[in-house]
Amino acid sequence: MNYTENYKGIKIDVQAPQVDLPDGVQAQIRKAIDKLSRFTNSINAIDLYFNISGTGKTAERILGMRVGVPGPDVFSEERGKDRWNTMLRAVTDKNIRQLQKDK
Repeated sequence: MNYTENYKGIKIDVQAPQVDLPDGVQAQIRKAIDKLSRFTNSINAIDLYFNISGTGKTAERILGMRVGVPGPDVFSEERGKDRWNTMLRAVTDKNIRQLQKDK
């Protein structure tokens, strides 16, 4: 599942090769953007990458998020066996901490 959309003037690019994302993930992505927007109003783009590495019991989910802002972009990644929504909240919180440091 790959898609691009414009949400509140922010370009969202989601790459999820070989991953079927649950229906609620798009809504969670919008909530994450709303949360990030409270800490900076200069977000140009959000790039998300969902992937699964390995198979069977060794499968690991990987979620990366790049927040495009003026100056250096912020990026975080989460790896593990958690649900996508849990991992999305974790990378959002990591990016918020980076945005707060840059202020």
